[in-house]
Amino acid sequence: MSKLSVSHLLGIKYLTTSDIELIFETASHFKEVINRPIKKVPSLRDVTIANLFFENSTRTKLSFELAQKRLSADVINFSASNSSVKKGESLIDTVNNILSMKVDMVVMRHPNPGAAMFLSKHVDASIVNAGDGAHEHPTQALLDCFSIREKLGDIAGKKVVIVGDILHSRVALSNIFALKKLGAEVMVCGPLTLIPKHIESLGVTVETNLQKALQWADVANVLRVQFERMRTSFFPSNREYAMQYGITKQLVEQLDNDLLIMHPGPINRGVEISSDVADSEHAIILDQVENGVAVRMAILYLLASKIEQ
Repeated sequence: MSKLSVSHLLGIKYLTTSDIELIFETASHFKEVINRPIKKVPSLRDVTIANLFFENSTRTKLSFELAQKRLSADVINFSASNSSVKKGESLIDTVNNILSMKVDMVVMRHPNPGAAMFLSKHVDASIVNAGDGAHEHPTQALLDCFSIREKLGDIAGKKVVIVGDILHSRVALSNIFALKKLGAEVMVCGPLTLIPKHIESLGVTVETNLQKALQWADVANVLRVQFERMRTSFFPSNREYAMQYGITKQLVEQLDNDLLIMHPGPINRGVEISSDVADSEHAIILDQVENGVAVRMAILYLLASKIEQ
């Protein structure tokens, strides 16, 4: 069996194209498994995985837990909001305590960029980055690309626009890395206050006119406006944002192209996307959720097979 070139999943930028292909191939296999009457396989029966979430998360955490249970792994859940971290315990102490319980793999979300990388250098376990601050969110980008490929057949040559709060988004950065590696053309669209300076250096184009961007694209990946990361106001009001950058049924109906619409969730309905678009046949938001479990199963399985060496 082919192996990943990495022992941790810290970010898309550390993966090769063949790593991504291997993850997709494995995810396709697991997608069949989770659609069977008996959805469990014993692949990770002797593997113990700790989920360390130092930042709130519902969707990603549930998706990882479900993936782990489908693979028959032993799972330890750790939520920092009600733990000793509040009492000032350091990240390394917390993790060493958990590792002394003989954990093979750690899935971690942390508010600080680089936390997963730091951990991978200091502990003897395979680390999966479930989001580090506004830096990367590799499993989201992989499931997004897997979903595009499933719908459009291939990613190379496709035009993908990422719309919205690019500045605070780890999803945007990981998606840009993954899409570029797989040969897509990438554009970002949003108010200039929410577009990082020098983002063009990543090989993407910037467009501030939403209609032009959607007309250009095969796929629109619509990001949530991350109010919780904003210390100041980046646009006048939600209403103003929705008028300029909200994707509405009227806007989609004016396009000449057949647009695929994605959203990593949770959705601010009526801000970045209207309900009738989120629930329309253009949107593949629920496919993304289903694919998230299969892709995360693939990653855990492939990393676990490196541990046994």
